[in-house]
Amino acid sequence: MFGKLFGRGTEGAPADPYALPAPRRGRNGTYTLRALGDTRVLALVEAADAGDWEAVKAALVPFDLGSDHQVLGELAGLDGVEDWIGRAVEEDKEHRATALLISGARHIDWGWEARTAARAVDVTQEQWRVFHERLRIAEEQLLEAAEERPEWITPWRCLLTSGRGMSLGTAVNETRRDAALRRDPLDVETHLGWVAQLQPRWGGEPGQALAFARDALARSPQGHRLGCVIAMAHIEEWVEAGHGDCLVSPAIQAELRDAADHSILHPAYVRRPGWQVDFNTFAMALSLAGERHTVRRVFQALDGAFTTWPWTYCAEPEKQFARAHRRA
Repeated sequence: MFGKLFGRGTEGAPADPYALPAPRRGRNGTYTLRALGDTRVLALVEAADAGDWEAVKAALVPFDLGSDHQVLGELAGLDGVEDWIGRAVEEDKEHRATALLISGARHIDWGWEARTAARAVDVTQEQWRVFHERLRIAEEQLLEAAEERPEWITPWRCLLTSGRGMSLGTAVNETRRDAALRRDPLDVETHLGWVAQLQPRWGGEPGQALAFARDALARSPQGHRLGCVIAMAHIEEWVEAGHGDCLVSPAIQAELRDAADHSILHPAYVRRPGWQVDFNTFAMALSLAGERHTVRRVFQALDGAFTTWPWTYCAEPEKQFARAHRRA
């Protein structure tokens, strides 16, 4: 079972030796994925949770934090990292760029925690002040990290998010997007960040994000996870429309099926740590579109593994995932 769940999913493929066993499932047969489903990532998270910088550096050895957005995201979303990472920035000259990257990414998440997910009109002046102060620190640290390690992609992707939060404008964020894509023209998280940037709530025009996603899919090789931009663009359309049944149409269902077959369901797709996020993205989009065939294959591959993103757009993410899982 674990080979199917965490490996590449092909017949006879060896089990992933780093796969975390699925925990006990709830009555609905689902569970929340932890640490990208990977024992090495779990070791990293536990070291960071303990504030042990030496152990964090040792646990980072299998990963390239300059390109692995998902592993960086595990550190950025961890409460308490902000309490000790500043010391690493100041004291560890050899690994200063890594510490700056982690601190900058954490300050973005920490800033959004202060702002909350409330509508802009409902955010208090104090929340705005803390939000912008934390994003300002993130900007300084990420720009310094990018200067020290010019080959890294992740600082530029993070800067897209902070630039959006600080309303730095289209020109600045286009420069940051281009900086990331020069380093990897197929970088998925940069494309997803730009899909968010193109939403009307951030100053984009209706239809821009979907056109961008379709162009990205057309440029992506078969089996590449860049197909997720199509699913995410449709989810964003649903958010902009105020939810409802706006995705329920044969054309959207067909487009999502084709994108899934081109990317996550293609035999060339590689299940790396956190692959379940890609599948959850398609699971949510296909469910919102009322699709009944490909969605079943996606949920079967997930085997109950729930990831908060992108279901966090729903009022009750876990319940919505469980409901869609049951219907599939």
